[in-house]
Amino acid sequence: MANADWDLFQSLHSVLQAGSLSAAAKSRGLTQPTLGRHIEALEQRLGAPLFLRSPRGLTPTDLALQLEPHLAEMNAAAAAALRDASGAADSLKGAIRITTSQIIGAEVLPPILGAFRRENPEIDLELVLSNKTEDLSRRDADIAVRMVRPTQGSLVARKVGAIGVGFYASPDYAATHGIPESLIELDHHSVIGFDRESPSIEALAELNLPWEVTRELFAFRTDNDVAQLAALRAGMGIGVCHHVLAARYGLVRVLANAFNFELEVWIAMHENLRGHRRMRLMFDHLVAGFQGYLAEGRKA
Repeated sequence: MANADWDLFQSLHSVLQAGSLSAAAKSRGLTQPTLGRHIEALEQRLGAPLFLRSPRGLTPTDLALQLEPHLAEMNAAAAAALRDASGAADSLKGAIRITTSQIIGAEVLPPILGAFRRENPEIDLELVLSNKTEDLSRRDADIAVRMVRPTQGSLVARKVGAIGVGFYASPDYAATHGIPESLIELDHHSVIGFDRESPSIEALAELNLPWEVTRELFAFRTDNDVAQLAALRAGMGIGVCHHVLAARYGLVRVLANAFNFELEVWIAMHENLRGHRRMRLMFDHLVAGFQGYLAEGRKA
């Protein structure tokens, strides 16, 4: 593919990701007219429109949606190539891209990564927070911290342990509304949870609870785990929380004998990265860091 074509496809990928020409132009460091010309040129080459234009904005056509997964792979490969080129394999310089869930990235990883940066100031860190499982095989990220066993091939993975999770409430909520004595009584309380069907809802459904687990169960709904924790700490209701985080924030345990489960913690990276010194160093650092976090949970 010619360099010019790649530039046009990069612009298409940016628009699909950002949802508008102005946001895509900003992300690419281009002017909006320049990016618009890229889309028009690509449409001429492909002989079909990529977006339907209306006063409400751009709507991708079927052609654009068909191209989207290929563009994501191309973009991931290009980003991985830039990270690889940022430092030699045996060097402690360059970039490392890590992916993990929202709550792990916001609440658990910062001190772990902070310690790594103090020891390795010439290594740049990129953090992707998503509850979606990123594809390490196509190098969406270099290293992943996952709450489920990795199933993709060609990965180096290590199980660190398991994070204990239970129901909690803030002291203010407990003082005002009391604490339910059974799962049945929980139905009379404000419960914090998810807005859409998700792996977490599916996990709850497997616990044989006395009521069906649907979004209607929750009085406060958000798909952002960090927002759930913030709502829990603010006294908006009873919610699920790591035992370690609950102890840190002084939350009150609810239904300890009736509700408890564990999330496995896995550190994974593509096997081709084992020869990169900085990747191995980060992999081992994450293992040690999460071992410390899990040990803190056993004391909680």
